[in-house]
Amino acid sequence: MAQSRRDHLMTVARDLFMEHGFHGTGINRILGEAGVSKKTLYAHFRSKDELILAVLKDHDGSFRNHFMRQVEQTSPDPRARLMAVFDVAEAWFETPSFFGCVFINAVGEYSETDTPIRNACRDFKKQMTNFIVRLAKEAGAADYISLGNQLSLLLEGAIVTAQVSDREIAIESARSAATILIDKALES
Repeated sequence: MAQSRRDHLMTVARDLFMEHGFHGTGINRILGEAGVSKKTLYAHFRSKDELILAVLKDHDGSFRNHFMRQVEQTSPDPRARLMAVFDVAEAWFETPSFFGCVFINAVGEYSETDTPIRNACRDFKKQMTNFIVRLAKEAGAADYISLGNQLSLLLEGAIVTAQVSDREIAIESARSAATILIDKALES
């Protein structure tokens, strides 16, 4: 099925934003890569910020659902699913299109506290953390909220480390720490 012009614009913009940043990607570059006119762009989005927000919201749903589905499908064992968070992250880190987390990158470029872009990033991160908290609860952790928050923080650190320096160290360190945290949480 062919993409609509709006969806095509969003796909092109997302790829450019992920690789070159939001401020580093100008409207003219998006138009050139998408092969559309300014008139077409502004028929769908009133501003670059509106395009960015649409890209973030679309990516939220597709990325988060894919990530969660991959984790859920790894095993019927709840503890194994907790560890699978890091397996799925590792597979993501190894893709050629890994340029870090688009939401972390957006917050880095749009630091104002109460904007639609910042709120979209915050909502994504909250939903990812809630997913990990749910996995911790299903695994039987007495303090599943703390465990979920700790594992979420490990995941965030692994994402940034994989983006900035060393993907292998990022995932190995996160897995090692996650194993200790999960074992401790499930033994009590």
